[in-house]
Amino acid sequence: MTDTLAAVLPVFLVILLGFGLKRGRWLPDAFWGPAETLTYTVTFPALLTANLAKADMTAVAWAPLMTIQAAAVLLVAAVTVAARRTLGARLGVDGPAFTSVFQGAIRPNTYIGLAVAAALFGDTGVTLTAIGVAVVVPLVNVLSVTCMARFGAGQSASPWGVARGIVTNPLILACALGIALNATGLGLPPVIGPTLEILGRAALPVALLAVGAGLSFAHLRHAGAPVAVSGVAKLAVVPLLVWAGCALAGLDAVTTTVAVLYGGLPCSASSYVLARRMGGDAPLVAGIITTQTLLSVVTLTVLVWLVP
Repeated sequence: MTDTLAAVLPVFLVILLGFGLKRGRWLPDAFWGPAETLTYTVTFPALLTANLAKADMTAVAWAPLMTIQAAAVLLVAAVTVAARRTLGARLGVDGPAFTSVFQGAIRPNTYIGLAVAAALFGDTGVTLTAIGVAVVVPLVNVLSVTCMARFGAGQSASPWGVARGIVTNPLILACALGIALNATGLGLPPVIGPTLEILGRAALPVALLAVGAGLSFAHLRHAGAPVAVSGVAKLAVVPLLVWAGCALAGLDAVTTTVAVLYGGLPCSASSYVLARRMGGDAPLVAGIITTQTLLSVVTLTVLVWLVP
């Protein structure tokens, strides 16, 4: 438990620092938007590409890992949709609010996952997390946009718009490029490789600071039953399903730990952006994001500690 805390706590201390910098106005508000954009479009993709390009993929059980993570997300998404009428009847969850619960149940904050995995297992942890990114990010994007189009109060997205959003996603492109460089045997080219590695080193610190800056305690007043439902699904059910799948597949301890960690990540801030754009309940999803992020310092520690 001590070793696990030593890996997890620094990540959340950086997040807390980001919150303090934003609330104390130590940095101008205008800083955070460009910083997050830089992370999302440049430094984080550089980290993913560099790591996947040089990874020993023959030592990674990538096929069962991707299958397990996708299956866990799909199962939780299906159960959440099946429970929609019950949530509406018993908790008063309308269409827009349901989309927030749905996103909160399946969308992971990859920044936190990569930071913790890197602290625990170094480059191996980053590689295993990147494999999760390659399958889960496009999957949850399709599911979330579909849910928003069906139950949200805004305009529906066209299938072409959804597809374009996925194929132009910087994280997906980075994973595809890294895997292609690895599969072709090119690896990291001279000059470009070291450049990507330098950029990648800036990804996690800035990303975690931005996560902290995005927390909003004002939205915790929305932390009622819908927040609890999405929290249980995301922080407990998804990782436990992943754990069961890894056990059945006989995956090694490191792979299982990183997979469970990725499954149990809190809801990502991109959920709030999508809720605002497509007629979801933005205040509710903001409460979900903040609540899950705060709770995950405990839940992630326990999950990592429990996995043998």
